[in-house]
Amino acid sequence: MTDADIPTVRVLDADGRFAPNPAAEEYLPLIEALPDGDLEQFYRDMVVIRAIDTQATNLQRQGQLALWPPSRGQEAAQVGSARAARPQDTIFPSYREHAVTRIRGVDPVDIIKLMRGTSNSGWDPTDPRNGNTRVYTLVLGSQTLHATGLAMGLVFDGKCGSGDVDRDQAVMVYYGDGASSQGDVHEAMVFAASYQTPEVFFLQNNHWAISVPVKTQSRVPLVQRGTGYGIESIRVDGNDVLASWAVTRRALDEARTGDGPRAIEAVTYRMGAHTTSDDPTKYRGSDEEQEWSLRDPIARMRAFLENRGAAGSVFADVEAEAADAAEDLRVRTLELVSPTAEAIFDNVYSDPHPLMAEQKAWQAQYEASFQEGDR
Repeated sequence: MTDADIPTVRVLDADGRFAPNPAAEEYLPLIEALPDGDLEQFYRDMVVIRAIDTQATNLQRQGQLALWPPSRGQEAAQVGSARAARPQDTIFPSYREHAVTRIRGVDPVDIIKLMRGTSNSGWDPTDPRNGNTRVYTLVLGSQTLHATGLAMGLVFDGKCGSGDVDRDQAVMVYYGDGASSQGDVHEAMVFAASYQTPEVFFLQNNHWAISVPVKTQSRVPLVQRGTGYGIESIRVDGNDVLASWAVTRRALDEARTGDGPRAIEAVTYRMGAHTTSDDPTKYRGSDEEQEWSLRDPIARMRAFLENRGAAGSVFADVEAEAADAAEDLRVRTLELVSPTAEAIFDNVYSDPHPLMAEQKAWQAQYEASFQEGDR
Protein backbone atom coordinates (compact mmCIF):
# COMPACT_ATOMS: atom_id res chain seq x y z
CA MET A 1 0.00 0.00 0.00
CA THR A 2 1.37 3.42 -0.98
CA ASP A 3 1.00 6.81 0.66
CA ALA A 4 -1.69 7.72 -1.87
CA ASP A 5 -3.78 4.74 -0.72
CA ILE A 6 -3.81 5.77 2.96
CA PRO A 7 -6.79 7.95 3.97
CA THR A 8 -5.69 11.14 5.73
CA VAL A 9 -8.11 12.99 8.00
CA ARG A 10 -8.29 16.61 6.85
CA VAL A 11 -10.83 19.28 7.80
CA LEU A 12 -9.26 22.51 6.54
CA ASP A 13 -7.76 22.84 3.08
CA ALA A 14 -4.47 24.65 2.50
CA ASP A 15 -6.32 27.97 2.16
CA GLY A 16 -8.13 27.60 5.46
CA ARG A 17 -11.51 26.72 4.00
CA PHE A 18 -13.70 24.31 5.95
CA ALA A 19 -13.61 21.42 3.49
CA PRO A 20 -13.69 18.05 5.31
CA ASN A 21 -12.57 15.12 3.20
CA PRO A 22 -14.34 11.74 3.42
CA ALA A 23 -11.94 10.49 6.11
CA ALA A 24 -12.93 13.44 8.32
CA GLU A 25 -16.70 12.91 8.16
CA GLU A 26 -16.91 10.80 11.30
CA TYR A 27 -15.07 13.48 13.31
CA LEU A 28 -17.31 16.39 12.31
CA PRO A 29 -19.68 16.16 15.31
CA LEU A 30 -16.70 16.68 17.62
CA ILE A 31 -15.41 19.65 15.64
CA GLU A 32 -18.79 21.31 15.15
CA ALA A 33 -19.33 21.25 18.93
CA LEU A 34 -16.21 23.34 19.57
CA PRO A 35 -17.05 26.86 20.82
CA ASP A 36 -15.47 29.92 19.22
CA GLY A 37 -13.29 30.40 22.28
CA ASP A 38 -11.63 27.03 21.79
CA LEU A 39 -11.04 27.68 18.09
CA GLU A 40 -9.39 31.00 18.88
CA GLN A 41 -7.34 29.34 21.62
CA PHE A 42 -5.91 26.88 19.10
CA TYR A 43 -4.74 29.79 16.99
CA ARG A 44 -3.37 31.65 20.02
CA ASP A 45 -1.39 28.63 21.15
CA MET A 46 0.25 28.22 17.75
CA VAL A 47 1.19 31.88 17.31
CA VAL A 48 2.59 32.27 20.82
CA ILE A 49 4.70 29.12 20.73
CA ARG A 50 6.12 30.07 17.35
CA ALA A 51 7.22 33.43 18.79
CA ILE A 52 8.81 31.64 21.76
CA ASP A 53 10.46 29.13 19.44
CA THR A 54 11.90 31.91 17.26
CA GLN A 55 13.20 33.75 20.30
CA ALA A 56 14.86 30.60 21.65
CA THR A 57 16.53 30.00 18.29
CA ASN A 58 17.88 33.55 18.34
CA LEU A 59 19.14 33.10 21.89
CA GLN A 60 21.07 30.02 20.84
CA ARG A 61 22.63 31.87 17.93
CA GLN A 62 23.70 34.57 20.38
CA GLY A 63 25.48 32.04 22.59
CA GLN A 64 22.91 31.84 25.36
CA LEU A 65 21.98 28.18 24.75
CA ALA A 66 24.02 25.13 23.87
CA LEU A 67 21.31 23.80 21.56
CA TRP A 68 17.74 24.41 20.45
CA PRO A 69 15.42 22.08 18.47
CA PRO A 70 13.02 24.31 16.48
CA SER A 71 9.37 23.28 16.12
CA ARG A 72 8.35 25.70 13.37
CA GLY A 73 5.79 24.09 11.08
CA GLN A 74 4.65 21.46 13.57
CA GLU A 75 2.45 23.71 15.69
CA ALA A 76 -0.91 22.31 14.56
CA ALA A 77 0.00 18.70 15.30
CA GLN A 78 1.20 19.63 18.76
CA VAL A 79 -1.50 22.11 19.74
CA GLY A 80 -4.35 19.98 18.47
CA SER A 81 -3.16 16.83 20.21
CA ALA A 82 -2.23 18.55 23.47
CA ARG A 83 -5.59 20.31 23.71
CA ALA A 84 -7.28 16.97 23.10
CA ALA A 85 -5.74 15.39 26.20
CA ARG A 86 -7.62 15.51 29.48
CA PRO A 87 -6.10 16.83 32.76
CA GLN A 88 -5.65 13.35 34.25
CA ASP A 89 -3.66 12.09 31.26
CA THR A 90 0.12 11.69 31.37
CA ILE A 91 2.22 13.10 28.54
CA PHE A 92 5.61 11.77 27.43
CA PRO A 93 7.30 14.24 25.05
CA SER A 94 10.42 13.73 22.99
CA TYR A 95 12.47 16.95 22.77
CA ARG A 96 10.63 19.18 20.30
CA GLU A 97 7.17 19.34 21.90
CA HIS A 98 7.39 22.96 23.02
CA ALA A 99 3.71 23.68 22.34
CA VAL A 100 2.62 20.50 24.12
CA THR A 101 4.58 21.20 27.27
CA ARG A 102 3.46 24.84 27.43
CA ILE A 103 -0.20 23.87 27.08
CA ARG A 104 0.18 21.35 29.89
CA GLY A 105 1.61 24.04 32.17
CA VAL A 106 5.41 23.73 31.83
CA ASP A 107 7.21 27.07 31.92
CA PRO A 108 9.13 27.49 28.61
CA VAL A 109 12.09 28.78 30.61
CA ASP A 110 12.38 25.31 32.12
CA ILE A 111 13.08 24.01 28.61
CA ILE A 112 15.63 26.80 28.22
CA LYS A 113 17.36 25.65 31.41
CA LEU A 114 17.78 22.19 29.94
CA MET A 115 19.11 23.45 26.61
CA ARG A 116 21.37 25.95 28.39
CA GLY A 117 22.85 23.26 30.59
CA THR A 118 21.75 24.73 33.92
CA SER A 119 19.34 21.89 34.77
CA ASN A 120 19.51 18.13 34.57
CA SER A 121 15.89 17.66 33.54
CA GLY A 122 14.27 21.06 33.14
CA TRP A 123 11.20 20.61 35.35
CA ASP A 124 9.72 18.40 38.03
CA PRO A 125 7.23 16.02 36.38
CA THR A 126 5.57 15.35 39.75
CA ASP A 127 4.72 19.02 40.28
CA PRO A 128 0.98 19.43 39.56
CA ARG A 129 1.70 22.72 37.80
CA ASN A 130 3.39 20.76 35.00
CA GLY A 131 0.26 18.82 34.06
CA ASN A 132 1.54 15.24 34.35
CA THR A 133 4.20 16.03 31.75
CA ARG A 134 7.35 13.94 31.82
CA VAL A 135 10.68 15.54 30.97
CA TYR A 136 12.29 15.74 27.55
CA THR A 137 14.48 12.88 26.39
CA LEU A 138 17.30 13.00 23.87
CA VAL A 139 17.54 9.22 23.76
CA LEU A 140 15.43 8.55 20.68
CA GLY A 141 12.38 6.41 21.30
CA SER A 142 13.11 5.59 24.94
CA GLN A 143 10.07 7.56 26.09
CA THR A 144 7.75 5.11 24.31
CA LEU A 145 8.87 2.31 26.62
CA HIS A 146 8.40 4.56 29.66
CA ALA A 147 4.93 5.52 28.43
CA THR A 148 3.91 1.92 27.82
CA GLY A 149 5.18 0.89 31.24
CA LEU A 150 3.07 3.54 32.93
CA ALA A 151 0.08 2.66 30.76
CA MET A 152 0.42 -1.00 31.77
CA GLY A 153 0.38 0.15 35.38
CA LEU A 154 -2.90 1.96 34.77
CA VAL A 155 -4.37 -1.31 33.54
CA PHE A 156 -3.08 -3.26 36.55
CA ASP A 157 -4.32 -0.61 39.00
CA GLY A 158 -7.77 -0.33 37.43
CA LYS A 159 -7.36 3.34 36.59
CA CYS A 160 -8.88 2.99 33.14
CA GLY A 161 -11.65 1.09 31.41
CA SER A 162 -14.60 2.19 33.57
CA GLY A 163 -16.17 4.19 30.76
CA ASP A 164 -15.94 7.46 32.69
CA VAL A 165 -13.81 9.71 30.45
CA ASP A 166 -13.50 12.30 33.22
CA ARG A 167 -11.93 9.79 35.57
CA ASP A 168 -10.21 7.14 33.47
CA GLN A 169 -6.58 7.89 32.70
CA ALA A 170 -4.65 7.58 29.46
CA VAL A 171 -1.09 8.12 28.26
CA MET A 172 0.13 9.89 25.15
CA VAL A 173 3.69 9.61 23.89
CA TYR A 174 5.28 11.75 21.17
CA TYR A 175 8.04 10.66 18.82
CA GLY A 176 9.28 11.48 15.34
CA ASP A 177 9.68 9.65 12.06
CA GLY A 178 13.35 9.06 12.79
CA ALA A 179 12.61 7.61 16.23
CA SER A 180 10.02 5.31 14.67
CA SER A 181 12.92 3.22 13.37
CA GLN A 182 14.26 2.66 16.89
CA GLY A 183 13.85 -0.73 18.51
CA ASP A 184 12.40 0.84 21.66
CA VAL A 185 9.35 2.05 19.74
CA HIS A 186 8.60 -1.40 18.36
CA GLU A 187 9.11 -3.08 21.71
CA ALA A 188 6.75 -0.54 23.27
CA MET A 189 4.11 -1.33 20.67
CA VAL A 190 4.44 -5.07 21.31
CA PHE A 191 3.69 -4.63 25.01
CA ALA A 192 1.02 -1.98 24.40
CA ALA A 193 -0.86 -4.32 22.08
CA SER A 194 -0.39 -7.34 24.35
CA TYR A 195 -1.69 -5.57 27.45
CA GLN A 196 -4.22 -3.36 25.63
CA THR A 197 -2.85 -0.25 27.26
CA PRO A 198 -4.78 3.05 27.44
CA GLU A 199 -2.20 4.76 25.26
CA VAL A 200 -1.82 6.86 22.13
CA PHE A 201 1.39 6.76 20.13
CA PHE A 202 1.60 10.18 18.46
CA LEU A 203 4.07 10.16 15.59
CA GLN A 204 4.99 13.52 14.11
CA ASN A 205 6.17 12.68 10.62
CA ASN A 206 8.07 15.83 9.71
CA HIS A 207 9.68 14.07 6.73
CA TRP A 208 13.31 14.32 7.87
CA ALA A 209 15.20 12.40 10.55
CA ILE A 210 18.02 14.93 10.62
CA SER A 211 19.30 14.31 7.07
CA VAL A 212 17.55 11.04 6.23
CA PRO A 213 14.20 11.28 4.39
CA VAL A 214 11.22 9.14 5.31
CA LYS A 215 11.33 7.33 1.98
CA THR A 216 14.74 5.94 2.97
CA GLN A 217 13.62 4.95 6.46
CA SER A 218 10.55 3.00 5.48
CA ARG A 219 9.31 1.28 2.33
CA VAL A 220 5.73 1.43 3.62
CA PRO A 221 3.74 4.34 5.08
CA LEU A 222 4.66 4.85 8.73
CA VAL A 223 1.05 4.60 9.85
CA GLN A 224 1.17 0.91 8.91
CA ARG A 225 3.78 0.14 11.53
CA GLY A 226 1.24 0.39 14.33
CA THR A 227 -1.25 -1.62 12.33
CA GLY A 228 1.30 -4.41 12.06
CA TYR A 229 1.14 -4.84 15.83
CA GLY A 230 -2.64 -4.90 15.90
CA ILE A 231 -2.89 -1.26 17.01
CA GLU A 232 -5.65 0.76 15.35
CA SER A 233 -3.81 3.48 13.43
CA ILE A 234 -4.98 6.75 11.92
CA ARG A 235 -3.24 9.21 9.64
CA VAL A 236 -4.06 12.90 10.03
CA ASP A 237 -3.02 16.11 8.30
CA GLY A 238 -0.61 17.39 10.92
CA ASN A 239 -0.88 20.96 9.64
CA ASP A 240 -4.63 21.01 10.32
CA VAL A 241 -5.15 21.81 14.00
CA LEU A 242 -8.84 20.89 13.93
CA ALA A 243 -8.18 17.47 12.47
CA SER A 244 -5.31 16.88 14.90
CA TRP A 245 -7.54 17.77 17.84
CA ALA A 246 -10.50 15.64 16.80
CA VAL A 247 -8.50 12.53 15.88
CA THR A 248 -6.50 12.68 19.11
CA ARG A 249 -9.51 13.36 21.33
CA ARG A 250 -11.32 10.31 20.01
CA ALA A 251 -8.20 8.12 20.09
CA LEU A 252 -7.44 9.00 23.70
CA ASP A 253 -11.01 8.50 24.85
CA GLU A 254 -11.24 5.13 23.09
CA ALA A 255 -7.95 4.04 24.65
CA ARG A 256 -8.89 5.17 28.15
CA THR A 257 -12.21 3.32 28.08
CA GLY A 258 -10.57 -0.02 27.36
CA ASP A 259 -10.48 -0.27 23.57
CA GLY A 260 -6.70 -0.65 23.54
CA PRO A 261 -3.86 1.53 22.26
CA ARG A 262 -4.08 3.80 19.25
CA ALA A 263 -1.40 5.13 16.90
CA ILE A 264 -1.60 8.44 15.06
CA GLU A 265 0.66 9.55 12.25
CA ALA A 266 0.49 13.34 11.93
CA VAL A 267 1.89 14.27 8.53
CA THR A 268 3.65 17.60 8.92
CA TYR A 269 6.96 19.22 7.98
CA ARG A 270 9.97 20.55 9.84
CA MET A 271 10.40 24.01 8.33
CA GLY A 272 13.65 24.71 10.11
CA ALA A 273 16.75 22.77 11.04
CA HIS A 274 16.66 19.57 13.05
CA THR A 275 18.48 21.49 15.75
CA THR A 276 20.55 24.65 15.70
CA SER A 277 23.63 22.50 15.04
CA ASP A 278 22.13 21.31 11.75
CA ASP A 279 22.20 22.83 8.25
CA PRO A 280 19.22 21.53 6.22
CA THR A 281 20.48 23.18 3.03
CA LYS A 282 23.03 20.34 2.86
CA TYR A 283 20.39 17.66 2.30
CA ARG A 284 17.13 19.17 1.03
CA GLY A 285 16.10 21.72 -1.56
CA SER A 286 14.34 25.05 -1.20
CA ASP A 287 11.55 23.91 -3.54
CA GLU A 288 10.37 21.41 -0.96
CA GLU A 289 10.41 24.01 1.80
CA GLN A 290 8.50 26.51 -0.33
CA GLU A 291 5.87 23.91 -1.15
CA TRP A 292 5.27 23.17 2.52
CA SER A 293 5.28 26.87 3.46
CA LEU A 294 2.03 27.12 1.49
CA ARG A 295 0.51 24.70 4.01
CA ASP A 296 1.56 26.73 7.04
CA PRO A 297 -0.68 25.68 9.96
CA ILE A 298 -0.94 29.17 11.44
CA ALA A 299 -1.87 30.87 8.18
CA ARG A 300 -4.42 28.11 7.54
CA MET A 301 -6.12 28.56 10.92
CA ARG A 302 -6.09 32.35 10.67
CA ALA A 303 -7.85 32.18 7.30
CA PHE A 304 -10.44 29.82 8.80
CA LEU A 305 -11.14 32.20 11.69
CA GLU A 306 -11.34 35.20 9.38
CA ASN A 307 -13.82 33.35 7.18
CA ARG A 308 -15.92 32.73 10.30
CA GLY A 309 -15.95 36.45 11.04
CA ALA A 310 -13.45 36.66 13.90
CA ALA A 311 -12.81 40.27 14.93
CA GLY A 312 -9.54 41.92 14.04
CA SER A 313 -8.97 42.54 17.74
CA VAL A 314 -8.57 38.78 18.26
CA PHE A 315 -5.53 38.68 16.00
CA ALA A 316 -4.09 41.88 17.43
CA ASP A 317 -4.39 40.49 20.96
CA VAL A 318 -2.69 37.26 19.93
CA GLU A 319 0.21 39.10 18.29
CA ALA A 320 0.67 41.23 21.41
CA GLU A 321 0.64 38.16 23.67
CA ALA A 322 3.17 36.42 21.43
CA ALA A 323 5.51 39.41 21.50
CA ASP A 324 5.23 39.64 25.29
CA ALA A 325 5.89 35.92 25.70
CA ALA A 326 8.99 36.08 23.51
CA GLU A 327 10.36 39.10 25.35
CA ASP A 328 9.64 37.50 28.73
CA LEU A 329 11.55 34.40 27.62
CA ARG A 330 14.52 36.51 26.59
CA VAL A 331 14.62 38.54 29.81
CA ARG A 332 14.36 35.53 32.09
CA THR A 333 16.90 33.55 30.08
CA LEU A 334 19.47 36.29 30.50
CA GLU A 335 18.77 36.31 34.25
CA LEU A 336 19.50 32.59 34.69
CA VAL A 337 22.36 31.76 37.04
CA SER A 338 24.66 28.81 36.44
CA PRO A 339 24.54 26.08 39.09
CA THR A 340 27.46 25.48 41.41
CA ALA A 341 29.85 22.59 40.92
CA GLU A 342 28.33 20.88 43.97
CA ALA A 343 25.07 20.36 42.07
CA ILE A 344 26.85 17.76 39.95
CA PHE A 345 27.06 15.48 42.98
CA ASP A 346 23.83 16.49 44.73
CA ASN A 347 21.56 15.32 41.93
CA VAL A 348 23.03 11.92 41.01
CA TYR A 349 20.99 10.01 43.61
CA SER A 350 17.72 10.92 45.32
CA ASP A 351 19.23 9.99 48.71
CA PRO A 352 22.69 10.75 50.16
CA HIS A 353 25.34 8.39 48.79
CA PRO A 354 28.83 7.83 50.29
CA LEU A 355 30.56 7.76 46.90
CA MET A 356 29.06 11.12 45.95
CA ALA A 357 30.03 12.57 49.31
CA GLU A 358 33.60 11.39 48.75
CA GLN A 359 33.79 12.85 45.26
CA LYS A 360 32.22 16.12 46.40
CA ALA A 361 34.82 16.47 49.16
CA TRP A 362 37.63 15.74 46.67
CA GLN A 363 36.29 18.41 44.32
CA ALA A 364 36.19 20.97 47.15
CA GLN A 365 39.75 20.09 48.18
CA TYR A 366 40.93 20.31 44.58
CA GLU A 367 39.36 23.73 44.10
CA ALA A 368 40.87 24.94 47.38
CA SER A 369 44.36 23.89 46.23
CA PHE A 370 44.46 26.70 43.68
CA GLN A 371 45.96 29.99 44.76
CA GLU A 372 43.90 33.16 44.45
CA GLY A 373 43.39 34.03 40.79
CA ASP A 374 44.86 30.77 39.42
CA ARG A 375 41.57 29.17 38.46
